[in-house]
Amino acid sequence: MEHNKDPRVGYYSSMESFGAVDGPGIRLVIFLQGCLLRCKYCHNPEALAFTKDKPITVDEVLAIYNKNKSFYKNGGITLSGGEATTQIDFCIELFKEAKKLGINTCLDTCFGTYQDIPLVQEKWLELLKYTDTTLADLKHIDNEKHIALTSKPNTNILQAIKFLDDHNAKMWVRHVLVPGWTDDREDLLKLGQFLASLKNMQRLEMLPYHNMMIPKYESLKMKFYLKDVVPPTKEYVAECLKIIKEGMQKAKGL
Repeated sequence: MEHNKDPRVGYYSSMESFGAVDGPGIRLVIFLQGCLLRCKYCHNPEALAFTKDKPITVDEVLAIYNKNKSFYKNGGITLSGGEATTQIDFCIELFKEAKKLGINTCLDTCFGTYQDIPLVQEKWLELLKYTDTTLADLKHIDNEKHIALTSKPNTNILQAIKFLDDHNAKMWVRHVLVPGWTDDREDLLKLGQFLASLKNMQRLEMLPYHNMMIPKYESLKMKFYLKDVVPPTKEYVAECLKIIKEGMQKAKGL
């Protein structure tokens, strides 16, 4: 879903000049507006709506990058959101220019815009040409639970991950551990089995749920559904990650 007619203009909610968790190295992270999912633990609720309050051009992003270029020598530019691919033409234009300048590019996506049809796939393939790493956010492996958690099915998301893998896209797969929602042992094993089928997954990240976004919901007068969920301990995150890896090993016959 593209809600912008000029591909060299994007609309964003915020940016982080020295991002250290959204791809390799220190990065300029742009959080674009618009998302089709409604995750109950969304960290950036201010980026959900398709608003055009804060425009930014490709040249402006590159100028911001160049101001702090020395800090980014092992990093680059990450497009996140919201869901960056709701503005896929802007993503393509920015990453195309970035690659001309030798800038490392990273796409953080939950694949909400992907559809198993040629027109959409062509856009994704064009974007992948200029994308060094894709941060693949996989919210839940079970379709019904995915709908309960995000309001949308995961069928197109799993298709998208397989599509990217089939086209040799380098991926870091991310899974948010939400106690009571995404930590069922059978689901984690099933997730591991799915991940075992990927040829180009470079890294698996288990991200612990946190509730630091609650003040954002309060200021936006939005309901936050997981107030009673207690963030998991490091030990529990490691335990659940171990279960996923167990599922991967079983799928590979190890």
